[in-house]
Amino acid sequence: MSTPSLADLPIRRLTPRDLAACADLSEDRGWPREEHKWGFLLTSGKGYGIDDPDGGLVSACVVTEYGPQDRPELGAIGMVLVAERHARKGIGRRLMRHVIAAMGTAPLTLHATPNGRPLYEELGFKVTGRAEMVRGHFTAAAYEPAVATRPATAEDLTAILRLDEEVFGADRTHIVTRLPAFADQLRVAEEDGRIIGYAGAWRNMDNHVVGPLVARDTETAKALIASLAARTDLRLRTDIDVRHGELLTWVKDHGLASVAFNSVMTYGISELPGDWRRRFAPVTVAAG
Repeated sequence: MSTPSLADLPIRRLTPRDLAACADLSEDRGWPREEHKWGFLLTSGKGYGIDDPDGGLVSACVVTEYGPQDRPELGAIGMVLVAERHARKGIGRRLMRHVIAAMGTAPLTLHATPNGRPLYEELGFKVTGRAEMVRGHFTAAAYEPAVATRPATAEDLTAILRLDEEVFGADRTHIVTRLPAFADQLRVAEEDGRIIGYAGAWRNMDNHVVGPLVARDTETAKALIASLAARTDLRLRTDIDVRHGELLTWVKDHGLASVAFNSVMTYGISELPGDWRRRFAPVTVAAG
C-alpha cells in the first residue's frame, strides 16, 4: 500500500490524550518537552494536528479563544511545530491556513520568532508589537516595594476576573480560573482593600515563568515580580511588552538578562484590544 502524501494527511483536533505526542514533537525540534504547558494549552484551548503514518505527529499547534464560546472575539495561536523530518515542505503553512479558516472572522494574534515571522507575514499577519524574554535569578537588593501584595484567595476570583477582562479586552474566564491549579503561586496587589494587579508564577522546566502579569502601573508590577521571586529558588523567566521600558530596565538591574525578542503579530485587527499600559506579560506567549 502506498504511503499517503503529506498534503493528503488529514488535520484533526488534538485532545489532552495527545500531550505526550506534542511533547515529543517539541523535543524533536530541539525545544524543551514542556508537558505542563502543553497540558494547560490543550485543556484551555483547541489543538490541531496532523498524524504521521509512521507514528507521532507531523505537525501541531494550539489556538486559545477569548470571548463568548460561540463567537470568539480573539484567537491566540501558539506552539506551531513541524517535525524536523518534514520541515520546509509547506506543512506549517497548510496547518495555519486551516486554523485561520476555522476561526472565521475572529481576529488572531501570535508571538513570532524571527524564523517564523516570514511565514506569518505571507499569510497576512502584521507586526503590531514586540516582547522581550528575560531570564535569571532575581536579586532583591535595595528594593523596597511601594505596593502591598499577598497570596490570592478564592474570594479574590471575581475581582481578578473583572480586572483581567478590563485590561485584556476580552473574557478570559477559562484561563484565569485554571491558574490556581496551573501556577505554583498566584498573588494579588492591593490598595485600600481593592485589587490593583495580579500575577502568577508557573513551573516550566528549571524556570518559574511569571505570567500573567497585570498591574495598575510599573511600581505595582515590580512589587508583584519581587513577591513571586522571594518565594522560589528557581530562575524567573517572563516576556515583557517592550513598551514597558522602565520595568525591563528594573528587572535587568535585579539579575534578569535578555534572552530573545518575539514579534507580536495580528490578523484582522490593527492592534490588540484592552489596555496595554496595564498588561505587562502574558500567561505564556503561546496563549497571547
